[in-house]
Amino acid sequence: MDIGMLWYDDDGKRKLDEKVARAAEYYRAKYGAQPTECYVNPGMLGEGQPAVAAGVRLRGNRTIIKNHFWLGIGEQAEAGPARKVKA
Repeated sequence: MDIGMLWYDDDGKRKLDEKVARAAEYYRAKYGAQPTECYVNPGMLGEGQPAVAAGVRLRGNRTIIKNHFWLGIGEQAEAGPARKVKA
């Protein structure tokens, strides 16, 4: 993912999946597309945390600051479904 939207949410009362859902909703409203990936600080992905939230795959990345979410469309989604080509 080369381009994405950075979202900040430090509300301690919300769970991670709620934060991602709010960010994904804003992304859809702003860009008219469903994000497929969300990068977060690995410390936010503790034991028992979902690998997917609001239809968005969560990935840990140590360059992301805690309470920040980098959402966008992953490379596989950008390429679209694989197609068979006849030779």
